[in-house]
Amino acid sequence: MRAWIVYSALRVGVFLALFGLLFVLTTAIGFEPAWLISGCAAAVLALCISYIFFGRLRQRVALDLAAVRSGSTSTAHRAGSDEDAEDTARAD
Repeated sequence: MRAWIVYSALRVGVFLALFGLLFVLTTAIGFEPAWLISGCAAAVLALCISYIFFGRLRQRVALDLAAVRSGSTSTAHRAGSDEDAEDTARAD
């Protein structure tokens, strides 16, 4: 599975879990607006958790993106026949 899919799914999952937990807590305590407080706190906490615990996965995603941009990977998009045709048409 691609690293960016796993990384994104983990980050969204951590955010949703924190949001649910914080929403229940802020609603029980009586803070208003509970959804806004929970959302902001969950975003900050999820960012910190992903930065601390998902470093290797983040590094893999960064390396994959760099490889795709430089075109030096086998997983990068290779030029298809339609793109080759466009390139030859421009060269003429």
